[in-house]
Amino acid sequence: MALTPATTFLPKHNQPPPFHHLRSSPTTINCTSSPPTITTTTTNNNNGHSIPSPLPFSAKYVPFNSDTDESYSLDEIIYRSSSGGLLDVQHDITSLKQFDGKYWRSLFDSRVGRNAWPYGSGVWSKKEWVLPEIDNDDIVSCFEGNSNLFWAERFGKQNLDGMNDLWVKHCGISHTGSFKDLGMTVLVSQVNRLRKMNKPLVGVGCASTGDTSAALSAYCAAAGIPSIVFLPANKISLAQLVQPIANGAFVLSLDTDFDGCMKLIREITSELPIYLANSLNSLRLEGQKTAAIEILQQFNWEVPDWVIIPGGNLGNIYAFYKGFKMCQELGLVDRIPRLVCAQSANANPLYLHYKSGWKNFTPVKATTTFASAIQIGDPVSIDRAVYALSNSDGIVEEATEEELMDAMAVADSTGMFICPHTGVALVALMKLRERGVIGKTDRTVVVSTAHGLKFTQAKIDYHSKAIEGMESRFANSPVEVTAEYGAVMDVLKKFLTKVS
Repeated sequence: MALTPATTFLPKHNQPPPFHHLRSSPTTINCTSSPPTITTTTTNNNNGHSIPSPLPFSAKYVPFNSDTDESYSLDEIIYRSSSGGLLDVQHDITSLKQFDGKYWRSLFDSRVGRNAWPYGSGVWSKKEWVLPEIDNDDIVSCFEGNSNLFWAERFGKQNLDGMNDLWVKHCGISHTGSFKDLGMTVLVSQVNRLRKMNKPLVGVGCASTGDTSAALSAYCAAAGIPSIVFLPANKISLAQLVQPIANGAFVLSLDTDFDGCMKLIREITSELPIYLANSLNSLRLEGQKTAAIEILQQFNWEVPDWVIIPGGNLGNIYAFYKGFKMCQELGLVDRIPRLVCAQSANANPLYLHYKSGWKNFTPVKATTTFASAIQIGDPVSIDRAVYALSNSDGIVEEATEEELMDAMAVADSTGMFICPHTGVALVALMKLRERGVIGKTDRTVVVSTAHGLKFTQAKIDYHSKAIEGMESRFANSPVEVTAEYGAVMDVLKKFLTKVS
């Protein structure tokens, strides 16, 4: 069996071999007690001695998937190219390639578990690949990332014909309980930098189905930056609503869906000095891509066969692709995994586009789904998602409401406590296993995007069989019994007989 990831605590498995020793000459790395310095050496002085000089790592905005020479500084406030297309953050790969894959693996591994600012963060431990030019003093971080890669052995054994090499990347074990923290630390840090540069920015705004607003409000609160949130009224959970309120955001509850909120925030940010924080802004994807790099680290830089990701606005599927692709391009690994994007059948524009052979994308009117964060019918990052899937031999699957809720309940019964969106991803996995697309021994990672505690009402409704039209086959309702010894003994004996 393959080695267990270094950060997964499973004593019956061997741990991976120690990290590679850091490369010595011509590189210096110091990252244990103070912010690391990375220098190259030259020998061009009169005495022939080596002179350290800083590495010229940099990044810029360029039009997504375009051959044009158009580019913009990351210090510009811009969200679209001149043609109206998406932008992407492009790193100076030539500079990064001055160092080989062994160097980057060693550098990233050496920062895990450290508290030197800001490199203990799972995002900022990859700072050179994220925002290389930002000053450490401008970074706004809650030491996000470094999330658990859970060995879902029991789920695989019971539900996937003994599939053993199955893992769940719990990105929801984070500061605000979702993967959105990974991107928001980057975006708010850059806004913090821009405000210090006296750029005309009063605050940061977003449209949200819940998790984005929670992350935005928390990181803005940490930085002392006003946040503005557009939410669709009565379409998010109470746990998601309370987060931006508690963090002091200015919350507007609008009588529309997410797509309507998104349309309004784009119009508002084009007129007012409010920075747009939705995934139309490619800065967030720079943070989210680090989850892909983390997965490789946790497998001791071995590449899984499959990574399955829930998809709504579709920035995250591209972010994972970008993280894996950078690792391949810079020599840390020799291939990338196949990607699967999982959608709710009630909000499935990418799935329909995939089934048509990527012909003539048509937005849909998303209807209510328990996977509320992906209830999006007109995703901003559709082009990014198609690119990522096309270049990773990817697949798109969907899950009905009953399928995703059943999958969530079954996963919870094996020790997890997942969100409905992770249920969508697990359904995709089960369907692909049933068809033989994903093999029994394939190393597979399911990305869990949010903490299950954000969706307690959905779980309560399922287990109490209160969802109209849903059988709730795996419901586990409390047994009402009289507080009397004999009555309690009777029900306990029946239970023990059943489970023995």
